[in-house]
Amino acid sequence: MQDRASGEVLTVAWVSREAIEETVKTGRTVFWSRSRGKLWRKGESSGNYQTVRKILFDCDMDSLVIEVDPAGPACHTGHRSCFYRALREGEVVPESPPDPVPEGDGNVLTRVYRVIQERSRLLPAGSYVASLVAGGQDRILKKVAEEAGEVLIASKNQDTGEVICEMADLWFHCLVALAFHGVPPEAVFAELERRRRPE
Repeated sequence: MQDRASGEVLTVAWVSREAIEETVKTGRTVFWSRSRGKLWRKGESSGNYQTVRKILFDCDMDSLVIEVDPAGPACHTGHRSCFYRALREGEVVPESPPDPVPEGDGNVLTRVYRVIQERSRLLPAGSYVASLVAGGQDRILKKVAEEAGEVLIASKNQDTGEVICEMADLWFHCLVALAFHGVPPEAVFAELERRRRPE
């Protein structure tokens, strides 16, 4: 996989015929996981999808270069590319730190979700997300229910400004619930898209 804009090699992965067919059909990279023995849809759990722009074959037709627009890091370590280490004087050294959450990467729900993921993992002192996570699933779900009630009240009061504010609160807490289950917002987007298409 190669970044279409920069030409940077992002990752190397195995594919099967089925993986290629699904990649072409969905427009997103799909690989074959040898360890799990099944298809691996890049970004399915992390939200770091790769939108396919071009597929090139080598002269023997046994290797591919897939040019993509990446939505987030390609590497599971958080680095933009899996090739973030270099050999220097006989030692392997990092070339770059993991990517920060980019401001312009993806939609605002995806960006907020990534911050929630980071706070859930690091649990920094004073973090509201960390306090929700520390309270466990019951605390997270209680906040979702509470904010849903606030949306209902704002709507009944015909207060558009309050509807917007309370809906933002509800969406935020729903993202925390999604992060608790390890489900990226893109999975919900995909389900909505599936429902939108005629059967």
